[in-house]
Amino acid sequence: MFRKTAKEHQSTLFFDTDNLLSGKLKDFYLQQDGWHNIFRNQVTMRIDENIFRELYAKTMGAPNAPVRTLVAMMVIKEAHGWSDAELFEQCRFNLLIRSALGIFNMDTALPTESTYYLLRQHVVDYEKINNKNLIEEAFASITKGQAAEFEVSGKSIRMDSKLLGSNIAWFTRYEVVHETLRLYYKELKKTGALPIDKNLVEQLNTILKEEGGKVVFRHTRDEIKCKLQELGILIDKLLTATSLPGSQSYQTLCRVFTQQYCIDENKLLITRDKEEIASDSIQSPHDIDSHYRNKDGNQVKGYSINLTESCDKEELHLISHVDVRPVSAADNNFLEEGVKQSQEIFTGDIENLHADGAYQSPENQSYCKEEEINFYLTGMHGAQGRYDLLPGEDGGLVVTDTVTGEIIATKKLKGQQKWGIRIPGCNRYFTHKEIEACALRKQIEDFPATVKNVRNNVEATIFQFGYHYPNDKSRYRGLSKHKMWANIRCLWVNFARILKYVQKSLLPAAQECKTSNSFAKSTDKSLLSELIFVFNSFTALFCRNYFFLHRKNFF
Repeated sequence: MFRKTAKEHQSTLFFDTDNLLSGKLKDFYLQQDGWHNIFRNQVTMRIDENIFRELYAKTMGAPNAPVRTLVAMMVIKEAHGWSDAELFEQCRFNLLIRSALGIFNMDTALPTESTYYLLRQHVVDYEKINNKNLIEEAFASITKGQAAEFEVSGKSIRMDSKLLGSNIAWFTRYEVVHETLRLYYKELKKTGALPIDKNLVEQLNTILKEEGGKVVFRHTRDEIKCKLQELGILIDKLLTATSLPGSQSYQTLCRVFTQQYCIDENKLLITRDKEEIASDSIQSPHDIDSHYRNKDGNQVKGYSINLTESCDKEELHLISHVDVRPVSAADNNFLEEGVKQSQEIFTGDIENLHADGAYQSPENQSYCKEEEINFYLTGMHGAQGRYDLLPGEDGGLVVTDTVTGEIIATKKLKGQQKWGIRIPGCNRYFTHKEIEACALRKQIEDFPATVKNVRNNVEATIFQFGYHYPNDKSRYRGLSKHKMWANIRCLWVNFARILKYVQKSLLPAAQECKTSNSFAKSTDKSLLSELIFVFNSFTALFCRNYFFLHRKNFF
């Protein structure tokens, strides 16, 4: 049964942390600009637990553990790159961590490890059914509240992407097929749904008794091709003889079989050529969401993550949206969604968008024009063409050879929006798309350096975002888990910026308070000195008079 966590702190006489500390320790624990106090106010207490209501039974039953605490623990974990064991140790015995989570009494028990894991699994399962990531919604809710409190207008935004490998081993084609078949056969044996054909079962037992990597190591390339063909025939027979429609391993095997094999004109099963295998094919049965991409020699099997953040001058910069997709997704496909989600977060209308050349596309140019957004690119993909194209009068085209400086005569083709020029050995033709690209390249070159440099600082955001993964390979598998990680990590990056912003704004007040305290202390010291002087003078005068009146008793 779902029950919201009370925001009010119920203190106890003997176990409240405030009562157990004293002196400088208590002052440090209670200081207004302490990271733990700001984290509790800006992250923990902003978590809307109603978002997670659907994960719990609606009937009567045991109440849930504090969702606010569990989500905040996830943020703390990704902030420091801890393991789960380190996380729970710190949350149980570190007073600052407990304060950040909103736990003030020493006798308050932390949610158990199983509860923590169960919530994460429920979020993954919920997204599979409803296509909605609850951690992503929680991030949007928290960031929107932060943007409103600190008046982050978001008139200017910038974006960049990062490739992150999934936590899977690099498999060859044979290993992908072999491992997928092994997982499905293992489930068949577990459920007792083995095929009736004993010869087929013997073949499977013979092939699958050895790991795919060992098979590849012991055989030549030509031998592996033959074995890959044999596996295809075996899988075809197995899928015909058995079926587990609700099984993940069955569905994965069907996908792998379709991606790796086909039927030729003679109706024979053959292995597809390497060039026919798409980049979005399954790279490992242990993470069926990860795709393959070779970006400038950087080969990745995993995901592409796009970050969008505000970049207004002299304002707090916040990440407004993080979009996680399979690595085969092009950067320019992220732009529209990033702008829409950012518009929901920030208080003002988006006027300027800064990005690199990977986000350029005619569709994005049209979208920014419709939304009245200035689209500032730092460059364009591809080398600059040799010919400068400039629309002329009466629908003509002026073509200039940038190497020789010669203006070349053009001729428009009848019935087509295409212009041609005669060059030695052949004809060269230009379309509207090339003319617009040439004009856009000139426009980008004319942008002042101050405008182009606005995008550069997003590289620092990308660095902080993936700080604990210097090898660009995550600890997780699956799209849902990477979405959870990305949004949780962005919550911490935003908090770190808020912490610095708040401490900077509180610094003058703290210095003034320190000065006034120093003045008060110096005043108190001078007053105390005067009181001591008066007391000593009075004591001396009293002793002298007492001695004079009772001098007979002393002799």
